[in-house]
Amino acid sequence: MATTLAEYARLSQDVLYQGIIETIIKESPILQMMPFIEIQGNALTYNREKTVPEAAFYAVGEQVSAPGAFQFDQLTATLKILIEDADVDNYVKGTRQNVMDIEAAMLELAAKAVRQKFESTFIYGTTTDFLGMSGDADAFDGIIKLIDTSQAGTQVVTMGGTGATLTLAKVDELVDAVKPGKPDLLLMSKRSRRKLQALVRASGSYLETAKGEFGEYIQLYNGVPVAVSDYIKDSHTLASGYETAVSGGSCSTIYALKFGEGAVCGIQGAGGLQVEQIGSLESYDATRTRIKWYCGIVDFSAVARAALIGVQD
Repeated sequence: MATTLAEYARLSQDVLYQGIIETIIKESPILQMMPFIEIQGNALTYNREKTVPEAAFYAVGEQVSAPGAFQFDQLTATLKILIEDADVDNYVKGTRQNVMDIEAAMLELAAKAVRQKFESTFIYGTTTDFLGMSGDADAFDGIIKLIDTSQAGTQVVTMGGTGATLTLAKVDELVDAVKPGKPDLLLMSKRSRRKLQALVRASGSYLETAKGEFGEYIQLYNGVPVAVSDYIKDSHTLASGYETAVSGGSCSTIYALKFGEGAVCGIQGAGGLQVEQIGSLESYDATRTRIKWYCGIVDFSAVARAALIGVQD
């Protein structure tokens, strides 16, 4: 069963663990909403529906024909190792405790580093060279590769051959590309959100609001939460309607995502995110605490996510 990181934190009695989880998810709409499945081993192999045969009506007494063939793609999502260490100098810790809790501050910075790396990889992660980006075999593939914006289709909506100014009609087309039902999140850059707000105001309406996980206000477009990621670039370039790079241009991408088992979901090793006390360092007068996460993402359905590319201001 998939569980969000916030729920994992509530189930834990470890105050340090709870604090680190809260630091990680507080500023990440992705990690607030996306559930994780704990798996044994280092990978999850799954079948993704490709084609469904067509059913038929029959007359009374008519012989039923042989069933059509269901087709699936067998895919594998592999756990990757995400680590950040927090080293605390013993001299500083011993002489500056009256100013601030040095160890807590360093752990908070390490937790933020883990969150930032996961979120940027969730969007632009690629294990091989792809669309002008250098691959990192130690990372996992992000949604830019899972949706594959180099192959326009039902899950890739484009603003035009070289990009165009955002319109509400295109946002609606993006929302409709996700099935079944509506997406759980519209993820975009700050520039795209400003443009969306301006378009909605110009139409004589406004973006609704609701309270989020930490009491913050979340904007909604047609009932779908609107979230900003600082890692979505406004510098994409397009050629013939396809995204070919993520720098040097003036275009951005808006993602519509559905989360959960059967949609976009996280995976993690047994125990989830771990806080490991390494202890005293041999060569330095310091102690080390390690934040370690065996993690990745699973793309269970090809229609549970979509991208609107070529979005200009």
